[in-house]
Amino acid sequence: MTAPTSWLVTGAGGQLGTDLQAVLAADRPDDTVTALGRAGLDLTDEAQVRAQVRGWLDRSGASGARPVVVNAAAYTAVDAAEDDEATALLVNGAAPGWLAEELAGRGRLVHVSTDYVFAGTASTPYRVDDEPAPRTAYGRTKLAGEQAIAAVDDDAVVVRTSWVHAAHGSNFVRTMLRLEHERDTVSVVDDQTGSPTWSADLARGLVEVALAPARGLLHATNGGATTWFGLARLVFELAGADPGRVQPTTTDAFPSRAVRPAYSVLDPAAWVAAGLTPLPPWAASVRACVDRLGALHS
Repeated sequence: MTAPTSWLVTGAGGQLGTDLQAVLAADRPDDTVTALGRAGLDLTDEAQVRAQVRGWLDRSGASGARPVVVNAAAYTAVDAAEDDEATALLVNGAAPGWLAEELAGRGRLVHVSTDYVFAGTASTPYRVDDEPAPRTAYGRTKLAGEQAIAAVDDDAVVVRTSWVHAAHGSNFVRTMLRLEHERDTVSVVDDQTGSPTWSADLARGLVEVALAPARGLLHATNGGATTWFGLARLVFELAGADPGRVQPTTTDAFPSRAVRPAYSVLDPAAWVAAGLTPLPPWAASVRACVDRLGALHS
């Protein structure tokens, strides 16, 4: 029997935070889970973050459980970050450093980062040692968080992921299912390529890596790649709708404040080399997500 772990999950109200709690409840029923959303943990407030983590560490130490923080919280409003980079930098850049500093010598940190730390101009999957070159405020602030954790150089692992969707919350898969009912046709960009990642799969992967000895940078996404257009067509097909109702278009048709990466596929080689379970192929996980939503056509 494995030793009990005391978990602190930040971003508890988000897609990933919600699925992390579900995975821990199912797979680690003897562990203690403290889940904090925005109301319980203000990541722009350094004093509060440090005090919360210290108090939790003291309680964990008293119980004899191993402390692990999974930081699933982030400022993810990509366009809004262009106009409010200072706040995004606190949440995405400074707060992970505060967490790492408080955990140094006392606990483990698993931090979730993003494909946006890269330029998005590659044609082959990004490796963990490829040079970051963010082109957005969101990407710059997430890279700052990675660097803040690396500067502490303790028991931490940073897991980059991409294109996260879930059976709850606001995301592309749920939007496509809604639009299938509302519109005759839907135009979706076909010039951005990535790996759709189901947060339920990512949550299981994060729990696995939290309990493993891996440190440093890793990439975790569902396997394979597609475009947003390809993903939308699959969602329509799974729902029993004609995928021909999804029409391809270009990024230029949807002007946005922040540049979207044209290519953001992440190479999972380091994840596999660490002995971790590869996440399933993206299409199988989209099917599982649509099924969980009760929208799968039989």
